[in-house]
Amino acid sequence: MSMFSACAKLCLRCRGLLSPKNSTHLHYVHVQHSVTVGKSTRISNRFLSRGNHTAAQPRLNWKRQTSCYYDYTAKYLTTEVKESKHTDEGPGTDIPEYKPALVPTVDALPLPQSQISVEGLDADEKLSALEEISDEEAVGISIPPSIPPASVSLQDYVDQSETLTKLVQLGVSLWKLERRPNVGSMLLRLDFNRDVAPCLLFLKEIGVEDSRLGYIISHNPFILSENLENLQARVNYLTSRKFSSETVASMVSRAPYLLSFSVKRLDNRLGFFQQQLKLNASNTRNVVARLPRLLCGSLEPVKENLKVCEIEFGFKQNEIQHIVIAIPKVLTASKKKLTQIFDFVHNTMKVPHHLITKFPQVLNSKFLRLRERHLFLEYLGKAQYDPDLPSYISLDRLASLPDEIFCTELAMATLEDFYLFQKTL
Repeated sequence: MSMFSACAKLCLRCRGLLSPKNSTHLHYVHVQHSVTVGKSTRISNRFLSRGNHTAAQPRLNWKRQTSCYYDYTAKYLTTEVKESKHTDEGPGTDIPEYKPALVPTVDALPLPQSQISVEGLDADEKLSALEEISDEEAVGISIPPSIPPASVSLQDYVDQSETLTKLVQLGVSLWKLERRPNVGSMLLRLDFNRDVAPCLLFLKEIGVEDSRLGYIISHNPFILSENLENLQARVNYLTSRKFSSETVASMVSRAPYLLSFSVKRLDNRLGFFQQQLKLNASNTRNVVARLPRLLCGSLEPVKENLKVCEIEFGFKQNEIQHIVIAIPKVLTASKKKLTQIFDFVHNTMKVPHHLITKFPQVLNSKFLRLRERHLFLEYLGKAQYDPDLPSYISLDRLASLPDEIFCTELAMATLEDFYLFQKTL
């Protein structure tokens, strides 16, 4: 009934608006009415665009019309009271105070979203994501920590990932792993208790020390995704080839990729070295146990070094066997370094093949150290490497002794003299 009373009073007041005096007010009311209707139409269209709410259309139309009547009625009544206070009546004239009883005195604005209820809409849809909130409410909102969607470093995920946290505690170098493609995403998908812990327990069971676990995973993180049955089968194969349990544990600790190769590949590698070097089974195991990465790395450098020793250096087959058994690193050494050392020892120092074969450690020494010491001995007149002549100097001691012992026992000079001579080179 209150709405109909407001409409009736509005009609009575509109009669007075027909006079020229009130034409301005009438125009303002119509303009305000059109603005309000436009805003209300946009609100209703926005709500209806969320879904097919055909049954709510009559209710929205009724709300729209009621809002328009309320808005321009309130605006007109407020304007009229303000003008009545500025009439030409005397200062002593009593002007009755306006007390609106039907509608509040507010600017013509569309109804807020919270006042419009549409049947069929959920409670969550009534709240806008763009609605402003106070600073106190914003501070009170708690946002749970989440894993960053993308990052160039695994460090950003350590606090949120239990797997990465435990791997860091084991000594795994994440900075090495994050530089390799697809390794970071693989580690984040692993569950520590389901995927990582069983692999670590397996490595401990075969004899790998705790201090080597971080080294193994840092160089071969893919071992964490291997099937435990496959890992056990590879260990069993090495044991069947008469490698002791301690030797297998040492080989896995020094060659992290060893258990990532199938049994067939491991068997082919062992057969290759036995055939190429023409060694028996015992010597083959000895060479592989001392340098287990022979079973993991490429075979091309090995083939090349064997040909260099035979064709370019001129060693015989039995001499090559002796050198490889004593120094397995000769098989994987850089061809440039190997050629440089052999050329200096054989052509400059005049050491024959049989002496190099007897002391093959010289092929694994540092070229700069070997060159400085030989030139110093030559300067002192003591560069004598023939065991049949007096003042013989062994190649083994020449390449391996520290500087102080080399000076006092071989060169018969002081360490200061040797350092002064190095400055002249």
